[in-house]
Amino acid sequence: MASATQTPTTERAHEDFAALLDETLGRDTGFDGSVVTGRVVRLTDEFAIVDVGLKSEGRVSLKEFGPAGVAPDVKPGDVVELYVERYEDRDGSIVLSREKARREEAWTALERAFANNQRVNGTIYGRVKGGFTVDLGGAMAFLPGSQVDIRPVRDVGPLMGQPQPFQILKMDRARGNIVVSRRAVLEETRAEQRSELIQGLKEGMILDGVVKNITDYGAFVDLGGVDGLLHVTDIAWKRINHPSEALQIGQPVRVQVIRFNPDTQRISLGMKQLEADPWENVAIKYPAGARFTGRVTNITDYGAFVELEPGVEGLVHVSEMSWTKKNVHPGKIVATSQEVDVMVLDVDSAKRRISLGLKQVQRNPWEQFEEEHKVGSIIEGEIRNITEFGLFVGLSADIDGMVHMSDLSWDEPGEAAMAHYEKGQVVKAKVLDVDPEKERISLGIKQLQEDPAADTLSRVQKGAVVTCVVTAVQSNGIEVKVDDVLTGFIRRAELARDKAEQRPERFAVGEKVDAKVVSVDRASRKLALTIRGREVEEDKAAINEYGSSDSGASLGDILGAAIRRRNTDA
Repeated sequence: MASATQTPTTERAHEDFAALLDETLGRDTGFDGSVVTGRVVRLTDEFAIVDVGLKSEGRVSLKEFGPAGVAPDVKPGDVVELYVERYEDRDGSIVLSREKARREEAWTALERAFANNQRVNGTIYGRVKGGFTVDLGGAMAFLPGSQVDIRPVRDVGPLMGQPQPFQILKMDRARGNIVVSRRAVLEETRAEQRSELIQGLKEGMILDGVVKNITDYGAFVDLGGVDGLLHVTDIAWKRINHPSEALQIGQPVRVQVIRFNPDTQRISLGMKQLEADPWENVAIKYPAGARFTGRVTNITDYGAFVELEPGVEGLVHVSEMSWTKKNVHPGKIVATSQEVDVMVLDVDSAKRRISLGLKQVQRNPWEQFEEEHKVGSIIEGEIRNITEFGLFVGLSADIDGMVHMSDLSWDEPGEAAMAHYEKGQVVKAKVLDVDPEKERISLGIKQLQEDPAADTLSRVQKGAVVTCVVTAVQSNGIEVKVDDVLTGFIRRAELARDKAEQRPERFAVGEKVDAKVVSVDRASRKLALTIRGREVEEDKAAINEYGSSDSGASLGDILGAAIRRRNTDA
């Protein structure tokens, strides 16, 4: 009966059998994981049979000699390096890998480049989360999205499949991880270009660049390692409100260096300087008084800018926009992009300014009214406004005429006459005066009728004696009327020759008195009168006719004799 306990002899027998089995199956032969050189013996439908100098031939999948759908790039007799995955499999063949051999070789070269901080060549061939995959000659690497370029790249398509240099940032062979950067290579190249560019940069140079960034005040242009500012006013001769109207990020541009400060390394660029200045000979092209058609480009509180040609603008001041619309915002008269006819008022080439007029290309409505309605003609219009001094009557859509309160009635005072009118009422009036320069039209309503005082005014002259009727007694004099049409006033001091008789209260309303005309105001139809002056004049006439004060006779004696003689003659 056999013992359950194994003897040392039995254990050694088991160990020898295991070692024999390992040798038979190819384990721990020393070839696994190594790279060997072999010669292709023949090709089958799926494999390339390769002699690697061992006791049996190896096989490599044809897929490893070319991409799918393409004939494999291998033929009998080719010598290739291969990676030994297993010395012998269950079929007794050596399992080889072309791809892993390339990878091992690539890793060795990459580690050497990484240690020496050298660039490596690769090709971007795929997109993954957070970045891209790069083929570094058989070894796969990861390119983060932030390391593709110095600036964000919207379209990576042009970079795909193109061999280009990369910088290895990190690598771990045990884990098979490699991280590379294209941006580091570009920045290093950019620094070299920047140094060269700065050393040779001069004002007036013409350079090619790419729009890097756009702001409200301009655009930054990458000149190849160094940025310059292209101000919005230097993009084009014509008005540009925002740089985005003319430029886009990534757009190639040709610019001229306007200013360069070597200390701060600030570069000012211009694009319009490469084009002809449209302001040359502008005074000849746009003479004062000439009319042109332009486009409204900008509207402000003080006027509107009109483009006469690209790069040449003029200002239509708010005061030159309309004959009739005063204190109105320019935006209510014109609109942006509207085409308008304008007249050149003034040109200042040195200051690059052109003054334009919008109203000058239209007829002056006051001059037109004066041509169509002579003084004395009768018009009809609606009362648009009533003020404390008169009525404003609409004569057209844009202009009014004024009827002063004194021109409403021949008989009534102005305020009383205005009470008969209201806004919106249609009235007739006579044109009294037109002043286009002052933009005034004077009208009269009372002038539609004959002046009832016209006949009396024609007879009443200064120095004449008229018969008046007392209409009011005041403390400082009396009011009178002549022929019921003219108003007069006799001041207290003019009521009598004798001071004792200069009392207004001795006169009664309705009483008739004779007075001498001192002055005539025909416009207001008022007279200034004097009784004292009439009496003094009568005294002088009596003395001259009936005697002299030098004869010793008193004035009373002379007047008495004159009265008696007059009675006798009668």
